[in-house]
Amino acid sequence: MIRELDTVVLSHDIEKYDLKSGDIGAVVHVYKNNMAYEVEFITGEGETIAVLTLTPDDVRFMREREILHVRELALV
Repeated sequence: MIRELDTVVLSHDIEKYDLKSGDIGAVVHVYKNNMAYEVEFITGEGETIAVLTLTPDDVRFMREREILHVRELALV
């Protein structure tokens, strides 16, 4: 069960915000019965890129033996 402050992985690209499948976000709010989550995505410098309402199909927990990756954000 996903809870507030959990780190989650995006399951698909969201082009509007230049978010890519595999990007990491932090859950800042869980809606009733885990129907949806508010997830914040930030740069390595702490700048918020987006806070989005996402469903359980949009995010997942990190899997065993996955490694973090850094990429440059295309949008300004």
